[in-house]
Amino acid sequence: MNTLTILALSWQHILIVAILLVLLFGGKKIPELMRGVGSGIKEFKDAVKEEDKPDAEKNLLITIIILQVTKIP
Repeated sequence: MNTLTILALSWQHILIVAILLVLLFGGKKIPELMRGVGSGIKEFKDAVKEEDKPDAEKNLLITIIILQVTKIP
């Protein structure tokens, strides 16, 4: 079986999942769950951005050092 066909959901499947979520968690709990998921995604994106910063700073520092070393006669 192809993986893409397993993951393909029709609108009927999505509707059934939505109804089950409402039955399991209730109408008031779902916004809290989605808010938690949203904040988790935001924290993940922020962590990925912070991880990229040191590499850029490190590359800049290495470039400055190389330029200073090459200027010494």
